[in-house]
Amino acid sequence: MQKLQLPLFQLLMCLLAPLWLFAQVNVSGTVTNNKDIPVEGASVRLKNSSLGTATNASGKFSLTLPGQGGALEISSIGLKSQTVQVSSSISDLVIKLEEDVGNLDEVIITGLASSIKRANIAHAVGTISAKQLVGTTTQPTVDGALYGKFAGANISANSGAPGGGISVKLRGITSLVGNSQPLFIVDGVYYDNSSIQAGLNSVSKAAGQGSTDFQDNPSNRVADLDPEDIDRIEILKGASTAAIYGARAAAGVVIVTTKKGKTGKPRIEIGQSIGWQMQLKELGQRQWDTTKVRAAYKQAGIDVYNANGGKIYNYEEELYGNNGFMSNTRLSVSGGNDNTSYYAGFTYRDDEGIVKHTGYQKTSFRLNLDQKVTKFLDVSLNANYVESKADRGFFNNDNTSTTLGVSFVATPSWVNLYPDANGNYPNNPLAPSNFIQTRDLMTNNEKVNRILLGGRGTLKIYDKEKHNVKLIALGGIDYYTLNTNAIFPAVLQFQKDGNGTNGASIRGTTVTRNSNISAIAVYDFKPGNDLQFTTQAGINALNVDLNTIVNTATQLIGTQTNIDQAGSIIAEQNRIISKDRGFFVQEEVAYRNIVIATLGLRGDKSSRNGDADKLYYYPKASVAFNILPLTSWETISQLKLRAAYGESGNFAPFGAIYTPLVPANFNATTGSIVDITRGSANLKPERQKELELGLDAGVLNNRIGLEFTWYNKDVEDLLLKVETASSSGFANEWKNVAAIENKGVEIGVNAVPVSNKNLRWTLHANWWKNKAKVTRLDVPAFNDGAFGATLGTYRIEEGKSPTQLVGIGDSAIDKVDPVTKLAVYGDAEPDFNLSFSNNLTWKNFELSVLMHWKKGGENVNLSTLLSDIFATSPDYDKKSQDPTGQKTNGAYRLSILGVTARPWIEDASYFRVREIGLSYTLPGKWFKDIARVKVGFSGRNLINVFDYNSYDPEVSNFGIDAISSNVEVTPFPSAKSFHFNVSATF
Repeated sequence: MQKLQLPLFQLLMCLLAPLWLFAQVNVSGTVTNNKDIPVEGASVRLKNSSLGTATNASGKFSLTLPGQGGALEISSIGLKSQTVQVSSSISDLVIKLEEDVGNLDEVIITGLASSIKRANIAHAVGTISAKQLVGTTTQPTVDGALYGKFAGANISANSGAPGGGISVKLRGITSLVGNSQPLFIVDGVYYDNSSIQAGLNSVSKAAGQGSTDFQDNPSNRVADLDPEDIDRIEILKGASTAAIYGARAAAGVVIVTTKKGKTGKPRIEIGQSIGWQMQLKELGQRQWDTTKVRAAYKQAGIDVYNANGGKIYNYEEELYGNNGFMSNTRLSVSGGNDNTSYYAGFTYRDDEGIVKHTGYQKTSFRLNLDQKVTKFLDVSLNANYVESKADRGFFNNDNTSTTLGVSFVATPSWVNLYPDANGNYPNNPLAPSNFIQTRDLMTNNEKVNRILLGGRGTLKIYDKEKHNVKLIALGGIDYYTLNTNAIFPAVLQFQKDGNGTNGASIRGTTVTRNSNISAIAVYDFKPGNDLQFTTQAGINALNVDLNTIVNTATQLIGTQTNIDQAGSIIAEQNRIISKDRGFFVQEEVAYRNIVIATLGLRGDKSSRNGDADKLYYYPKASVAFNILPLTSWETISQLKLRAAYGESGNFAPFGAIYTPLVPANFNATTGSIVDITRGSANLKPERQKELELGLDAGVLNNRIGLEFTWYNKDVEDLLLKVETASSSGFANEWKNVAAIENKGVEIGVNAVPVSNKNLRWTLHANWWKNKAKVTRLDVPAFNDGAFGATLGTYRIEEGKSPTQLVGIGDSAIDKVDPVTKLAVYGDAEPDFNLSFSNNLTWKNFELSVLMHWKKGGENVNLSTLLSDIFATSPDYDKKSQDPTGQKTNGAYRLSILGVTARPWIEDASYFRVREIGLSYTLPGKWFKDIARVKVGFSGRNLINVFDYNSYDPEVSNFGIDAISSNVEVTPFPSAKSFHFNVSATF
């Protein structure tokens, strides 16, 4: 019996073998670009299936298809997608992808759960790929990496200190007092970007005059995000795109998508860069002799000068001359199969600052998982852990002459501040502090531990040819702890001998627990080949809980630094709790990729509004019209008209709806009294309404492309703290009393002037301009920000720019208003910006250059004022400013101090090469085609051209303040850097 069964089994196998053999198709080949260069990481997928793989470092792939084969979709960022039909096994398939010069195949997010190709999008969206972000040079922070890479943004550094501190404003200012920074969304998680003060004002007394906000030189928390983890960034500049995010999106939205794994063999990337950063610009020091010393410092100065033998010290080099070593180590592993893909990344960064004892260290771990649970359920999980430490020095404004910058300009170069052989620092005989002692002995440290968890689940309810219904749940948590530690030992000159507080130890702890969740339903309906509808609706919840406690201990006991080892302890707490709830609906209609229209509505309510249960609505509408399919033009390859309208909002400052209580002590009995600011129960969110019109065009198969956008943005119901009648028992309260209009133009040009087998040159140019005007002001015009009209300040006045800079004027020279006695000296808003990037590849060499020209825009330069007062200005003895040619610059500027603010308001125009990189890909045969190895050199800010009389025209003493962002008071200077890079991909 058994002998009969074996032949029968063999017979059945022989009969079934042909069916089994024809049940799958084996395909392998190579993907190249139009120069026959292998494309690494290209996606090769079976159409309408999750089956796929990715090309290796040599552009090769292999894939087994079930059944009789099918259509392969091949795609790669920056290249046009291609579909290839495969019906039989093939081992030498070559697929050549053309460059997508206009990025028309690029997919843009248009809703919380939908996307569309750039060719069909109806509004201007800035997009930055991973290559554009970090492909040229190493980037310290994400926001810093955005400089000059898209139109419509004014970006400035709040500080050059390691660890970041960047202000980003999209299409002008959108608030007079509220948040002016865009909303960051990372993989669907609302990403906190707070700038949190460390309490240094207790020593610097910076808030004694002018604005009390953000003079502690804080970093901002988007610096925690690792640029190396990012796959792409989309910048939603206009209200039409940002409206879907409602009441938090008035300043725009930055959507960050991190890298994911691709189906195929594990892909390992290793990278290492080392470099140095150094002072961006050296101003030099004033040259001294006995006559100058006597004129500036009288006999006391002569005594010090002679006692030191007239020796000169290079204090500029001493303070800012450290060549900070920079190191960045990167490792990532990615891959997957038909059901699971993964991406894991690790980065360790260690940067020294240009000031000794400053630096930034960051360790970042990321794990992204995508899992196909069943045919109808997909799940994605994103996890990121960051640990960082920043030593930021002690800079910016102060009213005690104790910060390093103020002390530096207050000290002539012939005063000896160096310690003796026993390490004892001398007192500065001409200023309250010895900045070398302060630099060496004080501490200003930030430490961050941050966890970001995000998830997304997609449930396919119904999936047929004409109908597709799915439910999407997404959300995440953003938890971090920020510890600040500032120590000013009692041995410091300004702390001992009754000069200060006999030492200070300032410890701050911020615990942030934010979460968001959304549930979305999406319905795709295709009644025919020409028409498609996409309907989506959802609900959203966001919870914010930020709790900051700062303990300031003074009168320290001995050398103790614990806050309990002190004679005086002050505790301050600031807690921000917010609960937002909302819904949205959106309908997209596409007709043959000719007409694409979108209509949407967002409704939001929040505990930060006067009526926490009231819904505020934010509509959006857009339409794009692709003209080209209706024509027979051959030269023109794209022609699209677009129009969009949208509204979005901005909350009032936290607590503005309540009347606060302040602690008080009555005859040794503690209690609370009502503050002078009255709560406003009727506050509404600030609201922006924007109309955007645009034209996109391309010629010669999109070898040349143009994107033109005009916008008009009205920001209404702006909030101000206004005076109230004294009979009310209060001094002021918050009210919606103002409106601003922003009008602007953005022009983008893409071109490929040269493209052949060995040489390729691509260029991108962006030009943008914004003009703002106050269109409503229910209170009298007033000055705001900076340090008053004597030195230059901002003036909020109906019919004028909200960033105009005014000051007292000399009627003989300046155009002085007869009523206000003020003259207008400029505007912080630039006349225009122009960025220009070039990429050249020749064989295995690649050169990338990013240049940026900012024309116009004025700063209030008070660093020059302070150095003039102390007679240390490098240009003090030059004679280039006095119209009569008699007085030196320093003497002339001081002679008109209090007469006119003109000398302190300067043109902040500049031209700089922001990034430059040269790399060479080593021949693959050296590594048997197992690895792709690239070596290179790169730099940031290596070329800078400006007439601004300080270290850098991109400054902000007041951090992310909506208005006062162009004021300089001896900041931590910006740096330039260069790097040597090597990377390998396996």
